[in-house]
Amino acid sequence: MKKFAIILSLLILFSCTSKDVIIEEISFLYDNSNAQPSLVSNNGSLSLTWISTDEEMNASLNFRQFKDEEWTTLQTLAIGSDWFVNWADFPTHAVSGDQVLTSYLKKSASGTYTYDVYLNLQKLSGEKIKEDFILNTDGFKAEHGFVSIVANDNEGFFITWLDGRNTVEKEEDGGHKPMTIRFAEITNAGDLINEIELDSSVCDCCQTSITNTDKGPLVVYRDRSDKEVRDIYVIRNIDNVWETPVPVHNDEWVIYGCPVNGPKVVSNSNNLAVSWFTVSDGKPTVNISFSEFYGSSFGNPIKINDYDAIGRVDVAFLNEEEVLVSYMEGDDDGTYLRIKKVSIEGKVSEPITISKIDSGRNTGVPQLEILDNEIFIVWTVFENENNQLKTVKLSFKDI
Repeated sequence: MKKFAIILSLLILFSCTSKDVIIEEISFLYDNSNAQPSLVSNNGSLSLTWISTDEEMNASLNFRQFKDEEWTTLQTLAIGSDWFVNWADFPTHAVSGDQVLTSYLKKSASGTYTYDVYLNLQKLSGEKIKEDFILNTDGFKAEHGFVSIVANDNEGFFITWLDGRNTVEKEEDGGHKPMTIRFAEITNAGDLINEIELDSSVCDCCQTSITNTDKGPLVVYRDRSDKEVRDIYVIRNIDNVWETPVPVHNDEWVIYGCPVNGPKVVSNSNNLAVSWFTVSDGKPTVNISFSEFYGSSFGNPIKINDYDAIGRVDVAFLNEEEVLVSYMEGDDDGTYLRIKKVSIEGKVSEPITISKIDSGRNTGVPQLEILDNEIFIVWTVFENENNQLKTVKLSFKDI
């Protein structure tokens, strides 16, 4: 049995260039190692999944909700000893009505990056609907991961992932091909339908992102051209038809390998925001771009970082006209997790420093969500020889 304690209301005063901000820290202290958080806010609900591992690398996928100003009792959704546990390719989840769909990665062969995506569908009460079923049904011993899930209103879920089935083709079939990105729907009964390949050549290991507008789902990801240009692309489903992928912006970043630094998209009615990391001009940069037309076109990028960007972005709408962006950047004194408020008109606030932070893999990809006029941020810290989750929150009035 895992033991845990919760420390509430530890108030920390951080200074930023505009004003002082009070941040409330909620620390979860567990046995074993805990990392790979996924934080989701949807229809008045805030939920968190993460992986716990012991010294023998036995793993469990855990789930909690935040209700009435406290985290609910932990639910263990899946356990295994043959999982692929990785700081960048982490489980994710979404809540649709009274159902939650979660993902995790399981090894399919002995190769380092041979693993499949497994899903669990259950009710928020804990009642199981469909357990441990595979998303990628191609049967190839290849890499499958970097999953994003979003609710399809109350009609199930939309899901997208990077799929390596073409990377293991034999030489006589044309040699190894690039990673692809695919999409499918998961029904309320756990059936996989309407699966399709969205793009036949994408960056190998950058996180994907998906949102659901009232026109249909929209996916953003890092593309890969024949000349190794790896810019952020968007593809929309309009009236049940997938359009041709187009760049959010032509950064023209040429890189001969994956930067492991994916984009994030959010939507609010017809407005969309995409934030991403690039080094297109030789300078590490975090950008954000807005669309007021359901993603049919995007405005010029707005630079977010003030120092050398590390990226690992997240973004959430504060209201119809403003978003909050979280990002990592570093200067001569260290690396910091920071947030900024950005308006559709291009106004950018002064930064708020959430925490000094490790720039390495132990930090993972910080998660940002908003619930009931409160801002929640979760990331991973290394304490007492183990990874542990760290959660903070602050009020709208402080930004």
